[in-house]
Amino acid sequence: MYTVIKRLEISAAHSLQLSYPSKCTTLHGHNWIITIYCRSHELNADGMVTDFSHIKEQVAGKLDHRNLNDVLPFNPTAENIARWVCEQVEHCYRVEVQESEGNTAIYEKEED
Repeated sequence: MYTVIKRLEISAAHSLQLSYPSKCTTLHGHNWIITIYCRSHELNADGMVTDFSHIKEQVAGKLDHRNLNDVLPFNPTAENIARWVCEQVEHCYRVEVQESEGNTAIYEKEED
């Protein structure tokens, strides 16, 4: 089994739609750290699980320096972002989204 890990830092804003009063319902930003884990039993024709630059394009290319409410079709919580990233990247099975020091959400695909 081969595993690759890509760590990205993006700057992006969001506002959350919550069922309770919170300052997070107003537009604010984070320097997000997103860690993407991919694995495969076999390497592709180029000798890779997936190209690191493709991961960057698929994630940072869509989210960096953006208002996440404008580009994502769901409430952009760290948990929802982690799931979305995992769905975008080939062979991805785990994503960690750190929105600030001490606040990290993790999404992992269930084993088939």
